[in-house]
Amino acid sequence: MKATYKKHLLEFKVPSGTSRGVLRTKETWFLILSEKNNQGIGECGLLRGLSVDDRPDYEEKLQWVCTNIALGKDALYEALIEFPSIQFGVEMAFRSLASNDSFTLFPSEFTTGKKGIPINGLIWMGSKAFMKEQIAEKIDQGFSCIKMKIGAINFISEIDILHAIRQEFSASEIEIRVDANGAFKASEALEKLKRLSDYGIHSIEQPIQQGQWQEMARLCEDTPLDIALDEELIGVFSEERKRALLETINPPYIILKPSFIGGFSGTDAWISIAEQKEVDWWVTSALESNIGLNAISQYTFTKNSKLPQGLGTGSLYTNNIPSPLEIFEGSIKYNEKKKWNLERINQNML
Repeated sequence: MKATYKKHLLEFKVPSGTSRGVLRTKETWFLILSEKNNQGIGECGLLRGLSVDDRPDYEEKLQWVCTNIALGKDALYEALIEFPSIQFGVEMAFRSLASNDSFTLFPSEFTTGKKGIPINGLIWMGSKAFMKEQIAEKIDQGFSCIKMKIGAINFISEIDILHAIRQEFSASEIEIRVDANGAFKASEALEKLKRLSDYGIHSIEQPIQQGQWQEMARLCEDTPLDIALDEELIGVFSEERKRALLETINPPYIILKPSFIGGFSGTDAWISIAEQKEVDWWVTSALESNIGLNAISQYTFTKNSKLPQGLGTGSLYTNNIPSPLEIFEGSIKYNEKKKWNLERINQNML
């Protein structure tokens, strides 16, 4: 078996705003395995400034994986505990290598195109007019659940946008999730959550910055608006620590991003503990290319979650990997008539 890696810089069609700044590009890394006539491909979805493995030795660790690929998936996974995105890339690449076509990692009615996965439509931060324009577009596209990034523009303007949505669409017609990405101060968060709850919001992701377990626990206890932990899960490696986090904070929901939490195995571990604690969950992509999004979508379908998932990021880029994935009437689906095209990966992207 041989292993190589390649870097690819994904370019956003439109600069995308979050409370941590505006995204114009996003780097990702492909791990490519070859054995006899078979090829496997995995994606190591690093997100600068957020991933726990955003470290100076990241590329060095990728090279180490390639040099030591003969150790096998399980040994490599264990050795990569501090590099969850590379763990995911390794899991994905080995599963891809073992598949018939490199891309059918979890055969199901999703991969045969018979069923899709309901997802939320993502609304990026920007001017009030720009956000309203995105919302109208998502509703026209058939989404019944939208996720709105908040925390970067004036809070009153964000409230105005929510008010405008609710004047036209009730909570039973359009489910709204909001994502603060930790933008609120702990001292002001509860008051803001009370204001947001007036608009029939389903939940808010990560209202305050991660690491404030006691403050987050108090919010979850006192808030009229359900809280979903997101960044809070990043860097929590051991099972004991995962249990302690959920027992301390006791959130209604957690959000699972495989690139941030150790791939399929890491996500399985969180799901197992969450279900024991009666904490609900959904899966979200973390701005991967279609290679990673494909793997996450196929995996997610097998989990039979009834909630809309956060898998609508494939159309963000000008230079994504052409794939059979497509969004139709608020769901992500696999169109067997479309083909994968790895030309952009096969080019020299290092």
